[in-house]
Amino acid sequence: SFFFIVPFDSLLFLWFPDSSVQTLGLEVGINYGQIANNLPSPARVSYLLRSLNISRVKLYDADPNVLLAFANTNVEFIIGLGNEYLQNMTDPIKAQNWIQQRVQPYLTRTKITCITVGNEVYKTYDHQLWSNLLPAMQTVYNTLVNLGLDKQVTVTTAHSLDILSVSFPPSAGAFRQDLGEYLHGILNFHAQVKSPFLINAYPYFAYKDKPNEVPLNYVLFQPNQGTMDPNTNLKYDNMLFAQIDAVYSAIKAMGHTDIEVRISETGWPSRGDENELGATPENAGLYNGNLLRRIEEKQGTPAKPNVPIDIYVFALFNENQKPGPTSERNYGLFYPDGTPVYNIGVQGYLPELIYSSATTNNVRKAFLGILYLQSSGLGYSILNLLLKRCEFG
Repeated sequence: SFFFIVPFDSLLFLWFPDSSVQTLGLEVGINYGQIANNLPSPARVSYLLRSLNISRVKLYDADPNVLLAFANTNVEFIIGLGNEYLQNMTDPIKAQNWIQQRVQPYLTRTKITCITVGNEVYKTYDHQLWSNLLPAMQTVYNTLVNLGLDKQVTVTTAHSLDILSVSFPPSAGAFRQDLGEYLHGILNFHAQVKSPFLINAYPYFAYKDKPNEVPLNYVLFQPNQGTMDPNTNLKYDNMLFAQIDAVYSAIKAMGHTDIEVRISETGWPSRGDENELGATPENAGLYNGNLLRRIEEKQGTPAKPNVPIDIYVFALFNENQKPGPTSERNYGLFYPDGTPVYNIGVQGYLPELIYSSATTNNVRKAFLGILYLQSSGLGYSILNLLLKRCEFG
């Protein structure tokens, strides 16, 4: 065992229980949401993620503070254009202004590889948004082409799983009929520009809604009898892989076999309301820990065994200002102070993160001892400023 101490103003200590432990590495990404008023600064988050060897991050905006904090780190970013931007992004001039102001200035030092135009647009039932989505994606992409950035940055959007009308058996996966005309154009766009089809998939919701019908072990990647697809005779031992293959089947049913499906969000809440069955730290640890093991093993789905799944876990931190039920504020792997919400480090995917509230007092005592010896008023002032920075980040 050994300790690794991060910079003085972070107050974070990372403990690796075994020197042979492998951290997350390149195989998994993380969603970095910021709907909270108690999160650490982007600079501290940058250090935390790099110390965990996480090299892919998905944002829901293009926060310049985050992009600057990750400059020269080789961390790859997906940045987001919220649904409120869609109408403006159908205008080539407004799209170009946004890219030139919010993307282009950071590209020389921060690796921005993808822009998501909108998030779960078809969940809104706002038909104006539905109509604007594809034109906005096309305009943003054409702007990147005009600026010579399309080889660096691709364009996509993220969907919720309820765009499917049929999800089981996976081979019968189909999109909702009311979305057919919209998704046909979206899929043609993906095929043309070679960008991935993103899905936010949460087996937790299926279990919460029907706990008497959906086996908990099946959604948590725990040992179970599994289910068989009667059309293909493929066996599924977890719901997430079945959901991914259902999306592939739905895409194939619309005439495409060359579009990659990636999971832009998946996770499990560690707390919930009384009616949110299964939202516990134990289940969250099992879901994310077992999922990370599958990713490390480069597993593919039964229908795509040679295509390793590409996943962004939701989310980095608990976010205390998210609206909705309690679960919405409790998807984080970490509390805002840097402590893990539950322990999956013992499985070798995340090092255990220890936060010590006593650290500041110990540091203060040490420095005051030095100050006593030096008796320097100027030194006292400087060090006191450092201590304040230490305490308040």
